[in-house]
Order: sequence, then C-alpha cells, then structure tokens
Amino acid sequence: MNAITDLNDLRLFAEVVEHGSFTAAARSLGLQTSKLSRRVRALEEELGVRLLNRTSRSLSLTETGRQFHQHCLALVAESKAAKDVVDRTRSTPHGTVRISCPVGLLNSGVAAIIAQYVQDNPQVQVLLDATNRRVDVVEEGLDFAIRVRRPPLEDTDLAVRQLGLSVQILVASPELVARYPAPSSIESLKEWPTVSMASSSERFVWNVVDADGQMTSWVHRARLATDDLASLRVAAIQGVGVAMLPRELVDADIQAGRLQHLLPELATTPGLVHAVFPTRRGMVPAVRHLLDALVAGFEDLKRKG
Repeated sequence: MNAITDLNDLRLFAEVVEHGSFTAAARSLGLQTSKLSRRVRALEEELGVRLLNRTSRSLSLTETGRQFHQHCLALVAESKAAKDVVDRTRSTPHGTVRISCPVGLLNSGVAAIIAQYVQDNPQVQVLLDATNRRVDVVEEGLDFAIRVRRPPLEDTDLAVRQLGLSVQILVASPELVARYPAPSSIESLKEWPTVSMASSSERFVWNVVDADGQMTSWVHRARLATDDLASLRVAAIQGVGVAMLPRELVDADIQAGRLQHLLPELATTPGLVHAVFPTRRGMVPAVRHLLDALVAGFEDLKRKG
C-alpha cells in the first residue's frame, strides 16, 4: 500500500473519533461538517477500507478502524512532541551549535567568550572547529563561521553580523628592545629582525598610518613566517623578532612585561571580526544568543584594552 498522501487526514479522523461525531469535531476544528465528512470519506477510499460505521444517530469504529485509530493517536502524539522540540529551541537556548573560528582569534579571547557562554547555558552544546582554513558554511553544515577581514568586506550571499574590531600593534621582547636604538619610525626598524604572518608571495609588508594620517607600506624580510598567530606570539616573546599582532592577543604579555609596545603612535586598519551564516530567518536562540555573547565579549575586550 502506498503512503497516505495527506497525513492531516489522520489527525482529522482521530478528532472525529475523540468527539464522537462529525458535528462536534468540526466545531472544535473550526471546519464545516460537510468538509470534514468528505475528508474522512476520502481517507477511507484511499485506504480501500471502511473505518467508521455511520447511522443517522450514531458513529462507531469498525474493527479495522479501531486498530487504525491507535496508530493515528501515536502519530498525533509524535507530531506534538516534534512541535514541542521546535518550540523549546525557539524560546530558550537549547541544542547543538556548530561553528568555526580561526585559531588566532580563539587565542585572542574568543575561546574564553565561548567557554563562558557554554557555562551559562547548560542545555547548549557547542561544536567548535578551530581552523585557519576558509570553511564553507553551507556545505559543512555550520551555524556560523567567525572571520576577520580588513574592510571592505567581500560581497557574499551569506548573512553577516559584525562582532567587533581587531587592532594590530607592533611588539617586541624587552631583550630584543635592549639590543637596538629606540625606534622613531617604521623605517627605523630596518635593522631589527621581524616575524610575520605567512604570505603566498613570500613578500612581507606592514601597512601603518602615522600620527599625521600618512599611510606607509614597509617591506621587511621575516625571519619566521607562519599563519599561526600563537606561534608568532611565542617567537616575539622569545626575542626572535618584532611582530605585528592583535592587541587583544598580547595585552596580558604587555602588562606582565613579556612584550613591549613599539611605536604606539602608529595605527593599522582594524580588521572586522564578523560572523557569516546561511540566513537570518529561523535562527534558533542558541545561535542568536551565542552571537550576542560574542558581540558583548568583544566590547569587554575593547574596554580592557
């Protein structure tokens, strides 16, 4: 037997049995009695069996109808349970959230924000892919991916929400600073060793803006190049070279004296930390609240910085 084409007819049949008449069931459902009767009769014709014994004064189940009714009740119960699951996820943070984030951003404070969110929302499970590769949010079934890019952001079919800004600064270890004259400009670092983010062209450039608003692009030869910010931080602390790193990643090191901020009058174009996700429609609370927590967390990092 083929599957029933309209499962709503099973619910209508169950309502008729529960109320004991087409008239009472139709009144409860807000339908015309004649329409409800036609739907149940069409169901019987589709099944090829009679489910109800009808007289002008009474309504009763056939034996087949009685067995069929039990399955209809189970289906109605399962339908309600499924709706309850959706209702719960729409009202309070609940369920699994799948996200992706670059390792450097995690080390810069995002990991702590996510951990606190999980601590505050015990019914939420976060599955975090820590990776520096560019992920496909749709293909990989992610709720959102966190990225940092310099403006303007590229055009995309994905929805975007800005989370915060990432400002980079020049830092070096006290031991390295002691070996060279105090720098007065980006060009005065030409004798200093440097470490840098990897470049596919193997050409390493730092773009900075001075106090007068003049942009300078300074080309340097990095002693160490990697796409891992954590490794650059370690290298800078060990005195391998000057590094340009996110302020939030090295704030604690500067406070503790492990690193020194060089040329603080120079500025860089802030990177826009943002989340990309398939669509804003139907976003469940667990995802929306995590995004809100990330925005608030970046505000806290900004104030502390």
